[in-house]
Amino acid sequence: MSAIDLSSDVGLAACFLLSFNLLLGLLLAFRYNPWTHWPHKRFNYFTVHNWTAYVALAAAALHPLLVLFVKDPKFRLFDILVPVASPLQPTVNTLGALSLYALFAVVGTSYLRHRMTRPTWKLIHFTAYLCAPLFFVHGILSDQTLKGNPVDIFDGEKVAIEACLVLLAALGAWRLRLVVSRGRKRTAAAARSALAP
Repeated sequence: MSAIDLSSDVGLAACFLLSFNLLLGLLLAFRYNPWTHWPHKRFNYFTVHNWTAYVALAAAALHPLLVLFVKDPKFRLFDILVPVASPLQPTVNTLGALSLYALFAVVGTSYLRHRMTRPTWKLIHFTAYLCAPLFFVHGILSDQTLKGNPVDIFDGEKVAIEACLVLLAALGAWRLRLVVSRGRKRTAAAARSALAP
């Protein structure tokens, strides 16, 4: 297995882990209870959410580092850290780097959340919503062979990434709809109580 293939596989694993982690984060935001709902078992999925974040961060950081072992095109460490002038796909690689840096912020502040106020931690944690579109665009638009080939959005790896994107977009829209619905119910209840004699 070449360094290019290994980097591509590790990047795909990072995408799956991040997608699963975001799914768990949405469930936590809904205060989903696995005891009263499916799978009707007690388990701490907050811990699973934390550990998938750590493993996903490690995979996402390893993904570009493996490209350093590719002979052609030759990437330098600077090209990995600041990919605006990388030898291939600088824009797409910059989006991937921004996603990685946002992920570092989210996971790092989550590790230190006990030393922060909840509003500050929550504001930084919402960077995950910026991180997701960046890593999806990077994953879909990058040429995983590093040959400068046009993107094939029907490639198996791309379809898997696209499926993760569609799933999370649908769940995100569902969450937004519930938040708006709850806000309207609270506003209506407050108006009724204000009008009550």
